[in-house]
Amino acid sequence: MNYFFDTHLKSLYKKETQQIRAMSENWVYHHMYCPNCGNDFLMRSVNNSPVMDFQCKKCDETYELKSTNDEFDKKILGGAYSKMIQQIRTNMRPNLLLLQYDETYKVNKMIIVPKFFIIPDIIEKRSPLSQNARRPGWVGCYILYNNIPNQGKLPIISDGKMIDRANVIADYQKLQKLRIKSLSARGWLIDTLRCINMIDSESDAFTLKEIYNYSDILKKKYPNNNNIEAKIRQQLQFLRDRGFVEFIDNQGLYKKLF
Repeated sequence: MNYFFDTHLKSLYKKETQQIRAMSENWVYHHMYCPNCGNDFLMRSVNNSPVMDFQCKKCDETYELKSTNDEFDKKILGGAYSKMIQQIRTNMRPNLLLLQYDETYKVNKMIIVPKFFIIPDIIEKRSPLSQNARRPGWVGCYILYNNIPNQGKLPIISDGKMIDRANVIADYQKLQKLRIKSLSARGWLIDTLRCINMIDSESDAFTLKEIYNYSDILKKKYPNNNNIEAKIRQQLQFLRDRGFVEFIDNQGLYKKLF
């Protein structure tokens, strides 16, 4: 596989952002498969589509591409804030493909964030553009990458090499078990995963008591819920039923499986 961008495309555009977009989209079009079904091709969307960059014609999964020549930062530049929130609330968000390339325009890393991991509280509203801007008053947003649980950052390319396709598809299908239409339910699930990931442990084991230590944080976020600990147990049951955690014993011991 050729991991390098086609740099001949640079001459077609003046702005560097346009050049990178053209080269990265061209690379994905020629080399990327659908992580959902394994289809060999992702088709480009209609130019300037506000929703997606690519679509699989076999399974209809949609994808948005973000590229950077640096490590994925705490914040990833998004589009219009109102459009982003609307897409999330109507379950119209595409999956997020994050591509990292180096100074030679070689693809070194690619991660997919399934769309159901993208909820409103990982979207940060930016200040409106000034009256002197080309689009005065326009409000953009950032995607808060660090707020996405690690389980929602599935690697496709690592250290300049494709990860085995069958493994990626299998892991992606497992993540699909966490796909929930209800936005509030998705929020609770993602918050529970965050709490599990924050537990400082050298192993994958954790206790119910350790998760309860984050009850105050969850109470501030869900002030109308008067039974936070029961809600945590409900989320752990959901994760256990879908094979993401294992219940070890009646002393409240669990183990992460993914």
